[in-house]
Amino acid sequence: MSKLLARAGIPALAILALAGCGSSNSSSTSSTASSVKPGTNTVDATIAGQVPSAIKSKGTLTVASEAQYAPNEFIAPDGHTIVGMDADLTTALGEVMGLKVKLINSNFETIIPGLAAGRYDIGASSFTDTKEREKTVDFVDYFNAGISFYAKAAANPGVTGLADLCGKTVAVEKGTVEQEESQAQSKKCSKEGKKGVNVLTYPGQDAVNLAISSGRAEVGLADSPVVAYQIKQANGQFKLVGKTYAFAPYGLAIPRSSGMTKPIAAALAKLIENGTYTRILQKWGLQAGAISTPKINGATS
Repeated sequence: MSKLLARAGIPALAILALAGCGSSNSSSTSSTASSVKPGTNTVDATIAGQVPSAIKSKGTLTVASEAQYAPNEFIAPDGHTIVGMDADLTTALGEVMGLKVKLINSNFETIIPGLAAGRYDIGASSFTDTKEREKTVDFVDYFNAGISFYAKAAANPGVTGLADLCGKTVAVEKGTVEQEESQAQSKKCSKEGKKGVNVLTYPGQDAVNLAISSGRAEVGLADSPVVAYQIKQANGQFKLVGKTYAFAPYGLAIPRSSGMTKPIAAALAKLIENGTYTRILQKWGLQAGAISTPKINGATS
């Protein structure tokens, strides 16, 4: 969906000034590792046996993630390590399957095409599982999130829902569901004889935050756990506005031809069963979005 660069104990806007810690104009940047401690989970022989030989012989899962969306995925203060819920979860999934995980910091909008082209084995970047995206890749659903509105703390944009965006300037990340929602609402506004929505799209969530803090945009849209985290980390500079809506599943995106969908779903079920999944969500304060059973291609819209 979208992303922010922040870390517990460090103001979000201060971190935005760090050089080299967001997405670039290229399809991917440096390879990095998760912060999760290796060896937390033992290999499950049955699940590992489901891994296709091509992946098993390689021994490594290449996972693409745009690391600008704390607490789901972001860059650690060392400037290169990808950390967050998705990094920890994919590392744990790899352990269950007997595979190492190589995380690649990639541009969000290029990840699904990259999966289809065989450049990555998994996309773990807060993807909302949608029926449209399921036309290209499979999803293993692992979390539930909604869409939230946020603005500068001193502002009063008068937004309680999508219908209130008519005539407003909105900042969203390019290629996200939030962009689709804002642009669809703009068409509705025009049909009703109202001013459309001025949708400002940016290549990463960092730029979305800057657009709001600088006043270029009146309101921003992003995933509910990310907005909540940003507000918490921004030392009173942002606030939640309106009502969170459109709760839907996050899914790990997987190339359909890879044969990895079923083993990943089985590995996720194992992590839920042994408590690792819950511990990861607790670590990042994301328990509210927990699921009890993984689903394959469980898009609701």
